[in-house]
Amino acid sequence: MPIDPVKAVAAPPVRTPAVWDAHAVRLYHLALGAGARETDPRELRYVYEGHERGLTVLPTFGVVAGGTGGVGFQVFDHPGIDVDLASVLHGGQEITVHRPLPAAARGTAVTRVTAVHDKGRAAVVVQESVLLDEDGAPLLTQRNEIFVRGGGGFGGDRGPARRTPAPDRAPDLVLELPTLRQQALLYRLTGDWNPLHADPATARRAGYDRPVLHGLCTFGMAVKAVTDRLYDGDAGAVTGCRTRFAGVFFPGETLRLRLWSTDGGHLLTATAADRDDAPVLTDALVTGR
Repeated sequence: MPIDPVKAVAAPPVRTPAVWDAHAVRLYHLALGAGARETDPRELRYVYEGHERGLTVLPTFGVVAGGTGGVGFQVFDHPGIDVDLASVLHGGQEITVHRPLPAAARGTAVTRVTAVHDKGRAAVVVQESVLLDEDGAPLLTQRNEIFVRGGGGFGGDRGPARRTPAPDRAPDLVLELPTLRQQALLYRLTGDWNPLHADPATARRAGYDRPVLHGLCTFGMAVKAVTDRLYDGDAGAVTGCRTRFAGVFFPGETLRLRLWSTDGGHLLTATAADRDDAPVLTDALVTGR
């Protein structure tokens, strides 16, 4: 049995060192496409430590802090879970920001599996990871849902169906974000080495004609766009964000964002503009102060 839900949930939390510096922050932002307008001060704040406002750190950097490919992605080495990477997709992501992330820190990620849901032919592994600073104070909490094809059917609970549908009106803002054909190869350097994003054979085995871009990369791009346009580039104003990964996105395509501002935050969807607006991100929300 590739997944033992009882064993997975009962396993003790995994503590992982998370050490990063300004170099890692700049690389992460470049992997999202920051700096495409290389002389624009609004872009330089993400990639140049000498910017007058200092180096901005997006909260989504927390998912790769320490070079682990995501501080909540120890699932592949977790007790009770033995899965083929080709059968795995990132289903959803949520980040709660306790304090703005520093540009350099030594910390610890404390990660555990909180649930394994049975979706019939698939399973969803839910992980929670708290990123702590050197003094043990929380910086952010993230929860991710890992969709494992062929991992269900063990008679477990299906789990909640939390949705955040877009309002039934025209969006307040539409943005188009181009990507590079090598963007997945660049994003891998932040620590996510899943061959699905680089190896054509692995991609074909998973049912795609070529490697796909990381869902966390498209999500990071979306959060950056909201930060730039609606929070004047103040990443410290973002208090949380979440999304459901609804479909694949290929490097080199254009990501189209539709944004709605509401009392509860900024709702958004993302689609692949080059493929008739095929869904990429849904049920997404960015909150701030």
